[in-house]
Amino acid sequence: MEKSKVYFTKEITSDSLIKIYESLGVTLSGKVGVKVSTGEDGAKGYLKADLIGPLVKKLNGTIIECNTAYPGKRTDSVNHMEVAKKHGFTEFADVDIMDTNGEFRIPVHNGKHLKYDLIGENFKNYDSILNLAHGKGHMMGGFGANLKNQSIGIASRNGKAYIHSCGKTEDPDECWVSKHEQIDFIESMAEAATAVADYLKENNKPIVYITVMNALSVDCDCDSNQGDPVMADLGIVASLDPVANDQAFIDMVWASKDPGAHLLQERVDRQEGRAILPYAESLGLGSTNYELIELD
Repeated sequence: MEKSKVYFTKEITSDSLIKIYESLGVTLSGKVGVKVSTGEDGAKGYLKADLIGPLVKKLNGTIIECNTAYPGKRTDSVNHMEVAKKHGFTEFADVDIMDTNGEFRIPVHNGKHLKYDLIGENFKNYDSILNLAHGKGHMMGGFGANLKNQSIGIASRNGKAYIHSCGKTEDPDECWVSKHEQIDFIESMAEAATAVADYLKENNKPIVYITVMNALSVDCDCDSNQGDPVMADLGIVASLDPVANDQAFIDMVWASKDPGAHLLQERVDRQEGRAILPYAESLGLGSTNYELIELD
């Protein structure tokens, strides 16, 4: 089987972000949605305007997000937009909270846990997508990068509840008390991410994947008390394959000689986070087998 190509640069600048996007050889056109986490109010690690703004403007992109299932400042669109503004996203792009006007179902094929995925209604409006993720740890998923950004990130508030409960409820109040095994949640994320990829493919809408590996905290940008980075920045990876891109990120964390890398490794494995990669591969979302192409 042919290896997926993953492009890599150690340099984390707005110019290197544009360069790595261009290396993918895909032109995102029409109405371009840039899926990025706006970050919870109080978080520190979200991708900053000065880093991502030039690429988003180059694409004439719209920042796309959905409301959160957990209680916080981003559970409703009015307050979510205030956080997006506070974090600088509205300075360089329009911001679309996609489930403001509801949600729609897309099928999950061959899922063990989910029968469907619920995603923000406005996702229909975009012709092409840039999945622009911040690589970091995550309290529930172990780590977050492109796969999490495509599953939890594109799901509506109710869709997030459905994924978090492994298909048991769409109610954001009930999902946190539903009982399931941790591995079931990890696999549910993979199923939702695959459903989004299938939907885009069926509608001839291209998507590309970039992960910025900086501010490497064990906590996610959805944590209002996000901790400081535990290890040095790694760089940026980009691919047409989200599984390969996430695998490359994880491999770099594991290969790192940084004395704090073990803290991120422990967070990932405590939550069985690496299991998302082979499971997503088994669903046909991508490959864990990749060729790293260094641009520096």
